[in-house]
Amino acid sequence: MANTKSAKKRIRQNEKRRLRNRFFKGNARSFIKRARLAIQEGNLEEAEMWVRKAYKALDKAASKGVIHPNNAARRKSRLMNMLNRARSAS
Repeated sequence: MANTKSAKKRIRQNEKRRLRNRFFKGNARSFIKRARLAIQEGNLEEAEMWVRKAYKALDKAASKGVIHPNNAARRKSRLMNMLNRARSAS
């Protein structure tokens, strides 16, 4: 356990930030998962909706500093490539 007042405050701050970061990361992860599932099932209209939501969640997470902007860009690129391949296949 922390001894100093500043260390105790740092523990409280870290816990708050961890929970906030978890929310943004989890949100993005779940939208990406839903988009991938919709793409695999061949439901392109639904997939497009989930991809848009995933884009927004990834951008928000990157703007808050939860994930690196390049990480968000890479994930968005991979998701869009999956969607485009599915479009061209059908």
